[in-house]
Amino acid sequence: MTKFSSDVEAAKGLAASYQKLKAEISKVVIGQDEVVRQVLTAIFCQGHSLLVGVPGLAKTLLVQTIATSLELQFKRIQFTPDLMPSDILGAETIDKERNFKFVRGPIFGNIILADEINRTPPKTQAALLESMQEYAVTIAGQRYELPRPFFVLATQNPIEQEGTYPLPEAQLDRFMFNILLNYPAFKDEVEVVKTTTSDEPKTVNKVLTGEEITYFQHLVRRVPVPDNVIEYAVSLANKTRPGTTGGSPTAGEYLEWGAGPRASQYLVLGAKCNALLNGKYSPDIEDIQAIAKPVLRHRIVRNFKAEAEGISVDDIIGKLMK
Repeated sequence: MTKFSSDVEAAKGLAASYQKLKAEISKVVIGQDEVVRQVLTAIFCQGHSLLVGVPGLAKTLLVQTIATSLELQFKRIQFTPDLMPSDILGAETIDKERNFKFVRGPIFGNIILADEINRTPPKTQAALLESMQEYAVTIAGQRYELPRPFFVLATQNPIEQEGTYPLPEAQLDRFMFNILLNYPAFKDEVEVVKTTTSDEPKTVNKVLTGEEITYFQHLVRRVPVPDNVIEYAVSLANKTRPGTTGGSPTAGEYLEWGAGPRASQYLVLGAKCNALLNGKYSPDIEDIQAIAKPVLRHRIVRNFKAEAEGISVDDIIGKLMK
């Protein structure tokens, strides 16, 4: 790829590439601008995302379209109750010469769509843990590195509970963002119906290569952050922890437990990328607040009082930020 003369030029290049990506993705995905922004932010931060929404909100289409706009290898895994870890990671087989040979599974790609991840048992869900954290898998004692860049974008249906297996907290914590997809606005839904019931094909052009994405990931890490912004991120994470010194009274009243240190790390990292996408060269507290909900909503657990009073996780996060 073309090397930028400075980090400032590279920051401008990232902001311009983001606008191009938005334009290409909006050809197919209508009215989900904030969701697209959050997914792309996670990608530029080298993080994984969990997309939660009712059926028919184009979760799978969104991931496929983003993969198309990026020059990366895309693999889709449909999670079902009978899916085995070897169906994801791969397995050793015997070839014609009666030698063991490792056949790679669909996890060996750049963008992995884990569709309806909560439909498979915990043993199979756990097969993703090492790959998401270590960017490698271990089969029969042999470690295999995954291609880079590597992202897991998992979808989950929140309304069907029968026959599903809730993700354990350890696996939820591997996701940088928990992104909620809501029903589209009326005018957006009208446009969706128009475009999806016609025979006019939509062509999405590729905007970035894997090499360029990796370059921008390193750029995000190099963004300087003022101490007061880091302290705000750590303070916000501390406020979610009931019964601790830094815990907020709101957390003590409505939460069972709060977010760990990984939340603080992702708050700062996400704020760096959010600042670059907005044309800034350093994040401020508003950038932390902009990505706080997707970072924190799957890392804090409401207690019975919050559930009984109908207070959502996002409501609690909003109170903590005030």
